[in-house]
Amino acid sequence: MSQESSHRVVVIVDENSNPFELGCATEIFGLRRPEIGPRFNPALYDFRLCSPEPDTLMRDGFFTLTGVAGLDATEHADTLIVPNRPDVDAPRRPAVLDAIRAAHSRGTRLVGFCSGAFTLAEAGVLDGRRATAHWQWADDFRARFPQVQLEPDVLFVDDGDILTAAGSAAALDLGLHIVRRDHGAEIANAVSRRLVFAAHRDGGQRQFVERPVPDLPDESLAPVMAWAQEHLDTALSVTDLAARAAISPATLHRRFQAQLGTTPLAWLTGERITLARRLIELGEQRFDVVARRTGLGTATNLRTLMRRETGLTPSAYRRRFGTSPS
Repeated sequence: MSQESSHRVVVIVDENSNPFELGCATEIFGLRRPEIGPRFNPALYDFRLCSPEPDTLMRDGFFTLTGVAGLDATEHADTLIVPNRPDVDAPRRPAVLDAIRAAHSRGTRLVGFCSGAFTLAEAGVLDGRRATAHWQWADDFRARFPQVQLEPDVLFVDDGDILTAAGSAAALDLGLHIVRRDHGAEIANAVSRRLVFAAHRDGGQRQFVERPVPDLPDESLAPVMAWAQEHLDTALSVTDLAARAAISPATLHRRFQAQLGTTPLAWLTGERITLARRLIELGEQRFDVVARRTGLGTATNLRTLMRRETGLTPSAYRRRFGTSPS
């Protein structure tokens, strides 16, 4: 059996914390992953919970959390997930804010789910940084923390060493994004399949879509999306997608915006990049072949789009996540 992961994820749980986001963090970072296969370490992270008090009453008194570590556990965190709770106006404990500041000064990656952005902002680590929070608190957040660059209409924001997610379900999106950033697309896809959750919703997608469920069955995008995923190696265009769906390109744009909060072209490019990452991870060494099989055309275009989407060139991505050719 492979050794345990050395990357430690620590979650601070404080009074009135939300159980849902704690569950998301536990599900993504705290479980062993036999589904990722024998050639990967099934323990992706060393996961710990901590709290400033021995007994922590969770949101609305649902239950009391006991038996977790104290705040000194944050001193050994590589990634620290901060408390989130519905009472955003109540000040956070000074000890918790001090622990967050100290972790930030050590270079620890910080993560805030939903109202966790308030915790990070109160600690002062978001000054001059990009962040998001749930849309219903956007005005309050701006008024209290004008020095933070709030992006209120996205699912999550990756600002390097500080990452924030909007509503509760966006915690899963951000968690999978972190797994993808740390371990690559193949493992993130395996985790998402175990969760029965969308493998990749880009952080720039809107928090609130006008019509999350289509009014009519024939307006579902699922058939044309599934068809496109089977034909990524061809030079598909938005016009091709619209023709497949038997609607006009303008109607296709409206449905993508209403149902997914993105454009057909952005979605298609994201699917191509996801496939490119998986091919590189699985050992394809020839970037011109990767570009051709994903419909990106040329190795130059692959390099440009991968760098834009992942921050890494194909060569750098291969060094980090690829496997050696057999």
